[in-house]
Amino acid sequence: MSLYPEHLAAVMRNADRALSAGGFDHLVVASGIEKMRFLDDMPYPFKPNPQFKYWLPLTRHPHCWIAYTPGKKPVLAYYQSDDYWHVPPSAPAGDWVEHFDIRVLRDPSEAAQHLPSGRAAILGEDDAALPGFAPNNPKAVLDSLHFHRAFKTPYELSRMRLAQRKAVAGHLAAKAAFEIGGSEAQINAAYLAAAGHTDSDVPYNNIVALNENGATLHYQYKSFDKPDAHRSLLIDAGAEADGYASDITRTWGNGDAAFTELVDAVDDEQQQLAKKVRAGLDYRDLHLECHLRLGGVLKALSIVEMDPGQMLETGVTSTFFPHGLGHPIGLQVHDVAGFSDEQGNLIPRPAGHPYLRMTRNLAPGMVVTIEPGIYFIPTLLAKLKAGPQAKFVDWNKVEHLAQFGGVRIEDEVHCTEGAPENLTRDAFAELTA
Repeated sequence: MSLYPEHLAAVMRNADRALSAGGFDHLVVASGIEKMRFLDDMPYPFKPNPQFKYWLPLTRHPHCWIAYTPGKKPVLAYYQSDDYWHVPPSAPAGDWVEHFDIRVLRDPSEAAQHLPSGRAAILGEDDAALPGFAPNNPKAVLDSLHFHRAFKTPYELSRMRLAQRKAVAGHLAAKAAFEIGGSEAQINAAYLAAAGHTDSDVPYNNIVALNENGATLHYQYKSFDKPDAHRSLLIDAGAEADGYASDITRTWGNGDAAFTELVDAVDDEQQQLAKKVRAGLDYRDLHLECHLRLGGVLKALSIVEMDPGQMLETGVTSTFFPHGLGHPIGLQVHDVAGFSDEQGNLIPRPAGHPYLRMTRNLAPGMVVTIEPGIYFIPTLLAKLKAGPQAKFVDWNKVEHLAQFGGVRIEDEVHCTEGAPENLTRDAFAELTA
């Protein structure tokens, strides 16, 4: 928290810039409200407005508001309910408290008394509105805030490193559960216990895929049934620290020689790509290089007998690697402004690559994921088999490897002024030393 004052100063500078761009005098940010399920009296898990938790480390606090006027101390309207059904928020505490003018609320409607009148950019969902304070989410303000959120402060990087360590502890526990023959549900439970999370407060739904299930990119289930054989585990799972997310994927096998060779080859290419996260590089170029590298793996392992450039040109690599190289990460797993400049102008994806989530040039302070993969997805393989490139594919090898689903290796990498910092590999090295 010694880094927090510098972070808050950066947040306020970004707010000043955004308000100027939009022609507003005040910034008002709602944390959000607790949402009830349709035709029910049970709430969904609360997730705060990311623009709210950008200011301070409060993630379980609905009905709160931040009001900022340039040159003045930010106001925090802090809702503290008098509740005996649930544990209410505790009194504001922590090193961040001294930097806010805190007004404690006993009823959510009281917040309006503490919000500034005049030209205000009000950020939040429509259902957070108070009388006289309806979110307007001005595009110019959001475009500026989103663009600058890509550059992480030292405080943010410290939270992201902590989220990495929590997730890595979970991944190591998941690997151990896989090796003793656990079900997907049991592997997930081991992950959550080690990472210090529940299913409702992880930053995204963990992907815990055994065997062929690894071919579904966002496999959403966790079966309690144990398969007849534990051939492979693909686990894409993260953690959170003070509102900042981690997103890590690892793939483990059972010792099958062909699959081990594939995992090792993808891992090698992933590390080489991570080392290229340097200031000034167009992330789109790195994505296309990833396709060429994975095409080289397919050829080296005699899965596809084509030149990697031809594989890219004809879409063969997209059969085995249909998603993007990665995305920005921070307060959100798929962080904002991966596609636009400060004015919100879109930076296009490469033709034929509709799922790439990052098109900006890399710059110091950015954190991105690097997640190449090779998968054996039945619907995509069927299309390849029906096309002119089918003759270049060793379908016997594909049939064998399809039993394992696929391989994905994902790290988070911090772009610096010099050599990149691989947050994920550093966390694994720390926890396995």
